[in-house]
Amino acid sequence: MKRILSILIIAIMGWANIAFAQNGVRASYKTDINIVSVNDVHAAIENMPKMAAIVDSLRAMDKALMVISAGDNRTGNPVNDMYSDGSYPMIALMNQIGFTCSTFGNHEFDSGQEGLARNINESNFPYLCANIFPDQELGIQCEPYKFFYVKGVKICILGVVEAEFGGIPSTHPNNAKGMKFSQAEEAIRRYLWLRNECDVFILLSHIGYDEDVEVAKKFPEFDLIIGGHSHTQIDGGEIHNGVLITQNVNKLKRLTHTVLVVENGKVTGKSATNIDVANYPKTSVAAKALVDFFSDNPEFKRVLAQAETPFSSYEELGIMMCDALKDFSGADIAYCNAGGVRFEDHPAGDFTVNDVLRLDPFGNTAVVVNVTGAQLHDMLIACKSVDDHGFPFTSGMSCEVTYTDKNRSGIKELKLFGPDGKPLNLKKTYKVIANSYAMITSDLPGDNQGEDLNITTADVLMKYLQKMQKVSYQGRKCLKENF
Repeated sequence: MKRILSILIIAIMGWANIAFAQNGVRASYKTDINIVSVNDVHAAIENMPKMAAIVDSLRAMDKALMVISAGDNRTGNPVNDMYSDGSYPMIALMNQIGFTCSTFGNHEFDSGQEGLARNINESNFPYLCANIFPDQELGIQCEPYKFFYVKGVKICILGVVEAEFGGIPSTHPNNAKGMKFSQAEEAIRRYLWLRNECDVFILLSHIGYDEDVEVAKKFPEFDLIIGGHSHTQIDGGEIHNGVLITQNVNKLKRLTHTVLVVENGKVTGKSATNIDVANYPKTSVAAKALVDFFSDNPEFKRVLAQAETPFSSYEELGIMMCDALKDFSGADIAYCNAGGVRFEDHPAGDFTVNDVLRLDPFGNTAVVVNVTGAQLHDMLIACKSVDDHGFPFTSGMSCEVTYTDKNRSGIKELKLFGPDGKPLNLKKTYKVIANSYAMITSDLPGDNQGEDLNITTADVLMKYLQKMQKVSYQGRKCLKENF
């Protein structure tokens, strides 16, 4: 009887603490807050059943488990991105798993204004972003922050997204029309008052690892920063200025399980561990069934060509993409931004529709422009300046770039060479082709906006592969880099 009475007293105390917390009174007992976080999943729905199994296992131990995404949930898998209701497969899986919230990544905007609004409405969880200001008529529903009450603890999560590409996230500018953005740090400063309104203060960030470290140095008010965008694999978590920072590589290869110990309204302990999602031994049957349903599209499996040798670098794949553009248009030179090449290797054998759409998932169109060699020189530097992935890949020419440092942060010198290996004539006019995003980021000279060929670069590549039937790019180079 005494044991039953003790259990009832503990339960009543727990209920009371929850009620007090919801009325702004700090919880007065010690508890653990368990958080599963992911970032830059990029529609890797094939790993979602394993993630679901991990979440199920952790929820069996803590029903109050929070599941959070730091953005870029979409773009990278045609099963998701080319679905009739774009990105719905990923959202359906996130709903099934029971996500608590997400912030926007720059690729959330790839679906355009209408698609983003639809995706938000289909989600059973809120999107948090403090530095976006959309026109009301767009119907884009998001909140700058949100309070969550978990086991009597009042948690505030504030969201931010990067806005480094001309004051917008790194997406095609047309996708961000009708939206204004402030810089993340400016938004954070506006909402620091939230620190005094909660027990746990979390920044849900899609601005990159280096920027997260700077935020931690400037704003120790945060207990935890859940980061994304730079695909940085942090071993568990890192403490910077008392702030715990977490982030993982892309494609849901890993997730982070964070434990925050809260006592008397304060975080007294924090730790984070990585879980290997790709090799997790269990799979959720329900999530696997959903993935199988969405993946049942034979068109994606259609073989376009045979890769006679394996691809082993972004450069080899990028050259092939540029060759396809050059062949299609009859241009002298083709180039593509390094970030437009979305996977690094491919085995010898079948090259399918699915492979092309994973390699080039953005729906960018092919654009032709006539420029001098000198203008092209400046365009390539401008393109690199907004692409952290590296220098553009080319066809019909090669480049030798000398950087100011080993981080490739600045370019000291750029030399261009024609197909004969001789320096490119900087005074000559060339017909140049690139994808529409690369063109926009290249600061075209004057009023010259080029000619849009109204065909996606993915379609161009498919046509090229069907024409060639067999391809081999092993060992191909277009770029020499000096440090």
